[in-house]
Amino acid sequence: MMGIGETYLSAFALFLKASTPQIGLLASLPPLLGSLAQILSAWLGRLSGRRRPIILAGASLQACAWLPIMLLPLLFPAAAVPLLIASVVLYHCGAHLAAPQWVSLMGDLVPMKRRGRFFARRTSIVSLVTFLSLAAGGLVLHGTTSAGQTLTGFVLLFSVALVARGISTYHLARMRDPAGHVAVLQLPARESWWRQLGRSNFVRFSLFYGLMQFSVAIASPFFAVYMLRDLQFSYAQFMANTGMSVLAQFLTLTQWGRISDAFGNRRVLSVTGLMLPLMPLLWLVSPNFWYLLLVQMLSGLSWAGFALGASNFLYDLVARENRATYLAVHNVLASTAIFCGALLGGYLGIVLPGRIDIFGVSWAWLSPLLGVFAISALMRTIVLVILLP
Repeated sequence: MMGIGETYLSAFALFLKASTPQIGLLASLPPLLGSLAQILSAWLGRLSGRRRPIILAGASLQACAWLPIMLLPLLFPAAAVPLLIASVVLYHCGAHLAAPQWVSLMGDLVPMKRRGRFFARRTSIVSLVTFLSLAAGGLVLHGTTSAGQTLTGFVLLFSVALVARGISTYHLARMRDPAGHVAVLQLPARESWWRQLGRSNFVRFSLFYGLMQFSVAIASPFFAVYMLRDLQFSYAQFMANTGMSVLAQFLTLTQWGRISDAFGNRRVLSVTGLMLPLMPLLWLVSPNFWYLLLVQMLSGLSWAGFALGASNFLYDLVARENRATYLAVHNVLASTAIFCGALLGGYLGIVLPGRIDIFGVSWAWLSPLLGVFAISALMRTIVLVILLP
């Protein structure tokens, strides 16, 4: 679903003539609104005392969301992009509805001493399947576009995504769900609890993670715009560039998992975090397709370690009984940060000049989005210098 469907949502929006700010909204508004479903999930957990029905409801909603994603823009072309964004909101609501209960379930099933290796192996399998399906989707789009049937290609991709999520929902229904540890919403009103929370490592980490996501989101939604609109990449080239990052994650996740278990998640976060500001700056060096493949390989290497370290660090910081509430707050904050960052990036993509004059020297951008990438790198550096220690 993610490789052949979610990866190509921005490309579909560009096909529907979405503007740069609309691409920013597509990347940021659905996760923000969808993250509120995590609070609903934790509340339903308290109400029902069960996890699996909530997980299955979220997964089923996510599968069904692919129908309006591919049909509504075709039925109402005058409002195609807003309807696409609204449908993707529904898609993310399904994902976030299931997330807290799934995290709670996996926290019970996976022993702490094997957590790094297990999730590294699981994520590497996901990355491999994502890469293969992403490649297949790119080839389908390339072929249908060559035949003048790009729209048919997108419909085929999203239909496969729907079926794939349906199959995964069936397997989720067969997972064992130990009783007694449902993820529930807990919002204590005791003043001492809030003071303790304010001094906790969880708050420090959430602040660091949220501001980093803000800094990353200034640029991340617009790499697809830069490739497809400004560099005029074909869908096959877009697929290869995006897939290279996923492939690098697959090849390195097992090693990151071993390092995480041996040296701790904070050290992994520190090492990979220092690499993040470099990633958008490398896009300014050259628009060459082969060079950008190397950039994406390095990006996949760094993001694999950072994402694994961040997710496992949350397990370390949050006790089982508070996990649903804390994770819901953490993810809402992160989604809010992503929304703000993407809005800022979309605005900068419009207002940044195409030419810069400094001391009589004139420098023309290939695209104003390169300025967006530079600002994202600067913000990532500031966050790391202030908060990583």
